Amino acid sequence: MNIQIQGQRVCLVLVSILLLWTGVESIRFDLQSGHTKCIAEDIQSNSMTVGKYHIVNLDEGQPLPDSHKISVRVTSSYGNSYHHADNVNEGHFAFHAVEAGDYMACFSAADHKPSTTITIDFDWKSGVAAKDWTNVAKKGSVELMELELKKMFDTVQSIHDEMFYLREREEEMQQLNTSTNSKMAWLSFLSLFVSLSVAGLQLWHLKLFFQKKKLI
Repeated sequence: MNIQIQGQRVCLVLVSILLLWTGVESIRFDLQSGHTKCIAEDIQSNSMTVGKYHIVNLDEGQPLPDSHKISVRVTSSYGNSYHHADNVNEGHFAFHAVEAGDYMACFSAADHKPSTTITIDFDWKSGVAAKDWTNVAKKGSVELMELELKKMFDTVQSIHDEMFYLREREEEMQQLNTSTNSKMAWLSFLSLFVSLSVAGLQLWHLKLFFQKKKLI
């Protein structure tokens, strides 16, 4: 069991390294008018997160139709709102996450007749990937090697924080499993007690019935 857990941790670390060094590509999706689509991002507490979105103009050289407007809301797993925009065709957000968990970015399109399809390009980054390293290099006037060292340091720090976060989640799951097993054991004893009590009452009732009939 410990070998499996350690193997899973190593895999998670490797995945984290690949994600942090290969970068995060923007995603593109279609949204039907009158519908809503939500995208979730697991963000640790005290992490910086930035996002930008825009409606893709499939007819280059032509202005976007008036029907191509969306409403965007970003909320935490506790329901706190961090970004809200209505009737826009592009926008961006940036905030410092104070709550760990899944953050939801929901895109809604108003209902139109006939129905229209809106293509949205969305780029969402958090942690190390959210840093603008080009500006860091310009502002700090650092050499290329120093910039790479800063990237590596922040990457290692992010992986270190991720490991502690996963360890906390693992402890929470273990506590939940222990609590569930304890409750199931009590439920089993209760079910056994109720079953034996019902069986005893049935036997007692049958005994009285036979005595009244003078069969015993």
